Amino acid sequence: MSHYFEIRDLHVHYGAIHALKGISLYVEEGEIVTLIGANGAGKTTTLRAISGLVRPTSGEIRFEGEDLLRYRPHEIVALKRIIHVPEGRRVFARMTVEENLYMGAFTRTDKDGIEEDLERVYALFPRLKERRRQLAGTLSGGEQQMLAIGRGLMGRPRLLIMDEPSMGLAPILVESIFDTIQEINRQGTTVLLVEQNAHMALSIAHRGYVLRTGEIVLHGTAEELRNNEMVQKTYLGMA
Repeated sequence: MSHYFEIRDLHVHYGAIHALKGISLYVEEGEIVTLIGANGAGKTTTLRAISGLVRPTSGEIRFEGEDLLRYRPHEIVALKRIIHVPEGRRVFARMTVEENLYMGAFTRTDKDGIEEDLERVYALFPRLKERRRQLAGTLSGGEQQMLAIGRGLMGRPRLLIMDEPSMGLAPILVESIFDTIQEINRQGTTVLLVEQNAHMALSIAHRGYVLRTGEIVLHGTAEELRNNEMVQKTYLGMA
């Protein structure tokens, strides 16, 4: 049976380092799936492989049954609309908020659709509308994270992959970002979420995978993972 998005037996090496050791996972259309694990587990490498930024040694990455490894990074964005919101936000500091958002739509030519999506981003993040003429480099960390997500949405993603959206944010902002991710999903976008804050990730995900030193050691529904003793001890801080 083929899935909406699927990784099969994926291996990635960085020189002598075997970063991913045959991982397999899938995401169905309309789901939020989370990948949790400690630093260095291989979460970011997985997302970089999906985006075409890292070449796997072996294995398959498929979207709607088609081999993604045939495509270059810009084609994965433009043709497949798989959009990567990277760790660390990486906004264009010397451009305004609105210019950053338009950059997210650089592969598109449907002017009316782009304007519609700009209004949608402003509805999700009213703070960005207030600051639309401000240089992105002058925003707070939380506002830059909103901008990074908003810029991703301007590509009208069919699969949105997000790397550590809560990193470095105050707890109140973390809740707000996760509420927004749920709302984006309710509006029809499929999400693959990499997140160190396992508690928040499992509170919004449908299913999850636990990655440890390059291997998937556990997977199940979010509820199954929340109730798993190893997950509780290792990732949820419960004795």
